[in-house]
Amino acid sequence: MPGSKVTVSAEFVEEQAASIFADVPADAYYAKAVEWAVKKGITNGKANGLFGSNDPCTRAQIVTFLWRAAGSPGPKTMSGFSDVPADSYYAKAVAWAVENGITGGTGDGKFSPDATCTRAQAVTFLYRASGAPAVSGNAAFSDVATNAYYAAAVKWAEKNGITGGIGGGLFGSGNDCTRAQIVTFLYRTYQGK
Repeated sequence: MPGSKVTVSAEFVEEQAASIFADVPADAYYAKAVEWAVKKGITNGKANGLFGSNDPCTRAQIVTFLWRAAGSPGPKTMSGFSDVPADSYYAKAVAWAVENGITGGTGDGKFSPDATCTRAQAVTFLYRASGAPAVSGNAAFSDVATNAYYAAAVKWAEKNGITGGIGGGLFGSGNDCTRAQIVTFLYRTYQGK
């Protein structure tokens, strides 16, 4: 034993968990969102141990993610979209989304399930799924016209920390979304629920 006072200090280092998917690095901005989505049963990823982080997210996928986040409620009726087969994995999700005012399709009796979801569509789906709450003021993005169909959704998403845009004061309304981006939007929307 030393003859003088000894000070012991401890330092704790937070360990990063190994990713459950080979294409989701533990330090990626979307890693916690993907982990949350898997735990909640929103997604199981793709085949071969991959999530498909950088793959485009289709309209069918985002509506299915939203439907699962809502508990996969059974729709009262199936949708009448000509491009939504009744036996598709997303058929109930699309019908639920229509019943709840989340989507009305893309026109001409179609939903366009395989089309890549844009940032404008993604935040609009999330906004409507959250009850389209009233928001005041304008979005801080120079590329969002005040009369755009997604303007209120963008204001809501910005004010609720769901998105900060793409940089340079832009939202990037027409930019395609990846699966990592969509799951991150979902996580930021629902993590407190």
